[in-house]
Amino acid sequence: MVRVVIADQLGPPETYDLREVPAQHLREGQVRVAIRAAGISFVDVLTAGGNYQVKPPVPFIPGSEAAGVVLEVADSVSTLVPGDRVVCTGWGGLFATEAVLPQRMVRALPEGIGFAEAAVFPVSSATAWHALVDRAAIRPGETLLVLGAGGATGYAAVQVGKHLGARVIASASSADKRALALAGGADVAVEAGADDWRDQVKAANGGKPVDVVFDPVGGDATDPAFRCLGWGGRHLVVGFPGGMATLRTNLALIKGASLIGVDIRQFGEYEPDRAEANRAETFRLAALGVLRPAVAHSYPLEQFRTAMAEAARGETAGRIVLTMN
Repeated sequence: MVRVVIADQLGPPETYDLREVPAQHLREGQVRVAIRAAGISFVDVLTAGGNYQVKPPVPFIPGSEAAGVVLEVADSVSTLVPGDRVVCTGWGGLFATEAVLPQRMVRALPEGIGFAEAAVFPVSSATAWHALVDRAAIRPGETLLVLGAGGATGYAAVQVGKHLGARVIASASSADKRALALAGGADVAVEAGADDWRDQVKAANGGKPVDVVFDPVGGDATDPAFRCLGWGGRHLVVGFPGGMATLRTNLALIKGASLIGVDIRQFGEYEPDRAEANRAETFRLAALGVLRPAVAHSYPLEQFRTAMAEAARGETAGRIVLTMN
């Protein structure tokens, strides 16, 4: 039997229960993984609550990234063997002690990375890489403004941006999150939501506009961030937990600027080869210590409601992890 966090209807954390269910049958091309740690992101909580763009079928087991040990592989799987330490991704199903996944969603874990770190690495790092490399084509010497820099994808964007040679301005709501972003490589941090926020951004860049905005926040943060762009600037729409933004289209015209969508899920579906190459590169950089997530709190699986509620509040600097015995 497998222990899973599951609900028959999408809803808040209290909707979910910890249950035992039969283990899934292993089919061709699949891998059975004993999960040791699973990351909890804001998107996981949105999806579990039925508030994400894509609503999963029910009953639903949350969890989109995890790490563990291979238990069993199908005969057709040649790249992994039982006992391998691995990291895995999925659109649900990973808040569990065991999962059966397609081979393409499981990869060997580089040496030197623990299960907790690995469990919060793949989605945020792949999103940041896709956004900055594929969508914005950021260049060395350009200035990158990262909103939500103390969150999962924002923190990853800080690290990716620095690796690519950009000057990084991190925007975050709390002193702890700003300190985390600076520790992750940001050149300067500004206070999100401050009355003089645009002045802070301008001063942080020597009075010049920025080249790229990485925006996983949306809502009231989007318009002032777009106004910080200079000629030919690129504004990356990564998420909108703050709500849908209202943006005057004349701003894009007079700046020659672009509003660019970033959807890592559909990128993987439409361009699987490029997505796999991106994942390989981010894991190579993780093995070198260039890209590393920051884990703030770990909770045992039994405390999943507490962990999900903390992730939903969005107040924690760093990532939240569920651990399985």
